[in-house]
Amino acid sequence: MTRRVHEGDGGPSEAAQAYLLALRSMTSDGVPTMTAAVARRLGVSTQAASEMVGRLAAEGLVTLSEGRELSLTPAGQAAADHVFRRHALLEWLLIKVIGLGWAESDEEAARLQGALSTRVEDRLAELLGTPETCPHGNPIDTAAARRRPAGLPLSEAEPGSEVTIYRITEEAEEDAELLAYLERSGLVPGTVVAVIEVSAARDSITLDGPRGRSSMGLRPAALIRVLPGHADGRLFHKLPTAAKPEGREPAPAPLG
Repeated sequence: MTRRVHEGDGGPSEAAQAYLLALRSMTSDGVPTMTAAVARRLGVSTQAASEMVGRLAAEGLVTLSEGRELSLTPAGQAAADHVFRRHALLEWLLIKVIGLGWAESDEEAARLQGALSTRVEDRLAELLGTPETCPHGNPIDTAAARRRPAGLPLSEAEPGSEVTIYRITEEAEEDAELLAYLERSGLVPGTVVAVIEVSAARDSITLDGPRGRSSMGLRPAALIRVLPGHADGRLFHKLPTAAKPEGREPAPAPLG
């Protein structure tokens, strides 16, 4: 892993981008987090995380409280939003135009985001219809987050109710297996599902969705946000026809 905070063009290095995205996700509700938690999220040692956090703090992107809690500064939030915007635009391209699955598109976008020029980034946003969320429904920047409802955890939905899948939180996006399962089950933003059962004893929730019955544990369900009933379709981005291959959506992921 590179030890530089910035690359030659002045932008964050690949390693710094990963830390900024992790902190953006982990502090999205305004709750500070600890270096050890960031290390676990990124799969690195606490010492390595401490070194990078120190560099980000020296750059004015992160603050450390007396209790060693971390939070993004306004400059750090702006930098993290910029990285996330590039990542989200690439995911839209890879999923909706090229036809990759959710999990693999996340990996590919992480590889490509640092190489995207501002000119290409802006042109890509125009081509994709200037989405204000990533394909998983997460706000593309702080301004978009302020405009959009927060949603409720799926784990708190009432049995017998209908809800609209609103967004798959950034923490849930870290779980490639969960992403693949949600995609296979058709549990994507904008989809209305019926809540069949919520069982604390079995630690599970059962849904009836577009591809039949599906179930998951209450912990992953807590990482999925929903809106009651049939939500306003304008909350869910649709790509312009010109951005789609041959004017149609790519084939859905296989169920097997």
